[in-house]
Amino acid sequence: MIDHTSEHDIRVALIGFGLGGASFHAPLIAATPGMMLATIVTSNDERASQARRLYPAARIAPAVHSLWDHAADHDLVVITTPNRYHAPLALEALSAGLPVVVDKPFARTAAEARRVIQCARDKGLAVIPYHNRRWDSEYLTLRRLLDDGVLGRILRFESRLERWRPQLKGGWRERSGAEDAGGLLYDLGTHLIDQALTLFGPVTQVYAELDTRRAGAQTDDDVFVALTHANGVRSHLWTSAVAAHIGPRLRVLGERGAFVKQDADPQEAALRSGKIPDGPDWGAESPEAWGVVTDGVHPHPVQSEPGAYQKFYAGISAMLRDAALPPVAAEDAVAGLRIIEAAQRSAAARSVIELGTE
Repeated sequence: MIDHTSEHDIRVALIGFGLGGASFHAPLIAATPGMMLATIVTSNDERASQARRLYPAARIAPAVHSLWDHAADHDLVVITTPNRYHAPLALEALSAGLPVVVDKPFARTAAEARRVIQCARDKGLAVIPYHNRRWDSEYLTLRRLLDDGVLGRILRFESRLERWRPQLKGGWRERSGAEDAGGLLYDLGTHLIDQALTLFGPVTQVYAELDTRRAGAQTDDDVFVALTHANGVRSHLWTSAVAAHIGPRLRVLGERGAFVKQDADPQEAALRSGKIPDGPDWGAESPEAWGVVTDGVHPHPVQSEPGAYQKFYAGISAMLRDAALPPVAAEDAVAGLRIIEAAQRSAAARSVIELGTE
């Protein structure tokens, strides 16, 4: 932990500068007061040039091993590499004495995640899953509605992150074996599962359909997961690369009414286009994009909460400087991975899987 009396910035080493590192981590780190990108690790020459142009004060390193040689020059490591390297690199960072943020999925299996968490405990260091979609606009709006009791007791939670990408892009996510943890269940499915768990709590049953629809694909690209929560809520989760018509981002049914949100949070598109969260309007939606609450007779628009991905790294800063709780608990990643593993077993057996407590 950083001494809270220290005046220096939190020096971050970012491992990986693909889409995740360049769009979903580096801009947020750079925009966080009191944080700086000290090192960016990438072996790709084109990405290295991009990193030098965007972050001229950062050291660009071609290999991870050089980072451990300079561990004392850093306060935090962020891992956003192909999934198979997440847990091994987290263990290396912890062994070097550095706390770690790990992009999703936190690990390939729940057992692998537990090993990382145990190592962090043994070292007295923090390890934090990057579940940034807890700060999606629609998620924050739904939390407000739930806190206010607008919908009454919730019966069903429907959540989608769908795309229309009928042609393969190539790369390990679409053409990889099980050891790479590719496919949509591990990718967008991780977010959907995490949101369902944080909203409605532990899960007792899992049913899943995992399909590979596109010619040449070797990983799932069309996913449905049904969860039964211990409190009786049922979550139905979809993610697909072959959805020519995008369904509602959220549809939440309660005893007193329903909330429907068609459009997804705008932050992803903004970050992909090179924008950074540096103004008061970041994450805000126009009224045309707001969701609707209805009692079955009288629908009315509900103002969206602004999306706020920047709060993740603000929470990391508070954790390191002021001993605040981490913005996401490492154990939450284990809970999500247990559901992913149950979903894989369910799809293989074409049956419901009972998910016992640990």
